[in-house]
Amino acid sequence: MKARTSNLVWLAVIVAIGLNLRPLLTSISPLMGVILSATGLSFRGASMLSGLPVVAMGVCAFGASALSRAIGDARGVALGLVAIVAACAGRLFAGDAAALVASAAVAGTGVAVIQALLPGVMKTRFAARLPFAMGLYSASIMAGGGLGASITPGVAARASWQTGLAIWALPALVALTVWLMLTRADALPRAPSARRATPAPSLFLNRRAWSLGIFFGLVNGGYTSLVAWLPAYYQQLGRSVSDSGALLAMLTVFQAASALLLPMAASHFGRGKDRRPWLALGLVAQLGGFALLLGAPLAAPVAAVALLGAGLGGVFALTLVLTLDHADDPALAARLVAFVQGVGFVIAAVAPVVAGIVRDLSGGFSMSWMMLAASLVAMIALNLAFAPKTYARAMSSPDDIQRPAARRALSGLRGTRRIRRADRSFATRDTGGGNDRRSPLP
Repeated sequence: MKARTSNLVWLAVIVAIGLNLRPLLTSISPLMGVILSATGLSFRGASMLSGLPVVAMGVCAFGASALSRAIGDARGVALGLVAIVAACAGRLFAGDAAALVASAAVAGTGVAVIQALLPGVMKTRFAARLPFAMGLYSASIMAGGGLGASITPGVAARASWQTGLAIWALPALVALTVWLMLTRADALPRAPSARRATPAPSLFLNRRAWSLGIFFGLVNGGYTSLVAWLPAYYQQLGRSVSDSGALLAMLTVFQAASALLLPMAASHFGRGKDRRPWLALGLVAQLGGFALLLGAPLAAPVAAVALLGAGLGGVFALTLVLTLDHADDPALAARLVAFVQGVGFVIAAVAPVVAGIVRDLSGGFSMSWMMLAASLVAMIALNLAFAPKTYARAMSSPDDIQRPAARRALSGLRGTRRIRRADRSFATRDTGGGNDRRSPLP
C-alpha cells in the first residue's frame, strides 16, 4: 500500500472509531425523562449514567500504557471496541437502573483504552500533520456525539428506549471489523523512542502533567454537564424531547466543526507551537454561550449552543495537541496523553453529578451554568502558563535538571584546579633560578 493511500485509510478508520466514542453518552440525555419514569431513578441517580462512563475513562486511562506494553496498541484498541459493542448491545435487555449503570461502566472502560492509545498512534504516524490528524479525530468524536443525540429519539419512538440505546452497538461493530482488517494489512509502526536506555520519569510527580490534566478536566466538565443536562434544561423551559435533542445535536455539530478548524488555524496562523491565543478564543466563546443560557435561553438558543459548541470542540482538540507538543518522544507523548486524560476525565465526571445535585436542591440549572462559567475564568488564567519555551523544562525530571548544573559546577571546579596548578608551576619556575627574570632596579 502506497504511503499516501495508507495514511488516508488510517485516517478514515480513526474517524470511524472516533464516531463511536460519544453516542453511549449523548444517547442517554434525550431519553432522560423516559428513563427516569421507567427505572425510578432520581436526577442525582440518573447523572451516574453520564458520569460513570467518564469516571471509567479517567481511571482506566492510567492503566492503558501497561495494557499497550502487554498486548500492543492494535489489540488494545480492538479490546476497547469490543467493550463498547458489548455494553451497547446489553442495553437492549436493560430493564432496570443497575443494568444501565453496569453498561455505562463497561462502555466507559472501552472508551478509556481507545482514547489513551490512539493519540500516541497518531503522534507516530502523522507527526508532520499532527494538528490536522488530531482535529479530524476530535471532530469525529464530536460528530458521533451529535449522531447519538439526534438519531436515538427517533429509534426510541419507533421501537423502545432500550432499542434506541442499543442500536449504537452496530456502528461500533463496523469500526471493530475495519480496525482488525487494517491492522492485519498494514501493521502499526513501532515508535522510535529516545529514552529506552533510561527509566521513564514519573508523571505523577510532574507539575505540568497535573496542570494539563486539570485543564483538560475542566474542558470536559463543561461538555459532560451540557450533554447530561442541556436537553433537560430546555425541557424544563417547555421545549419538547425532540426539540431539546435537536439542540444537543446542533451543539455537537458546532463542536465537530471547531475541533477540525481551530487546530488547523492555530497551526497555519499561530506563532510556532504557541496554542494559547487560540485556546483563549475558545474559552471566551464558551463564556458567551453560558451568558446566553443564563440571560436569554429561549430568545437565542441557537446562538448559545453555537458559542458553546465552537468553544468546547476547539479547546478539546487543541488541548490534546498542546499535550502532545510537550514531548518529542512518541512513547513519552503517549504516556502523557494517557495521564492527562486520566486526571481530566475523573475531574470531568464530577461536573454532571454536581450539576444534578444542584438541580435537585435549587430546582433549576442556573447555578450550574454559573459554576461552569467560573471554571472558564480559571482556565483562561491557567492557559497563560503553557508557553512553548517551557515545554522541555516542564517535562524534564529533577535528575535531568540537576545533571547539567552538576556538570557546570564540576567543569568550573576543574577549571579552578587547572588555574591553581598553572599558578604553582609559574611560581616554581620564577624562583627556580634558570628561567627567572631579574628586576632592572638595584
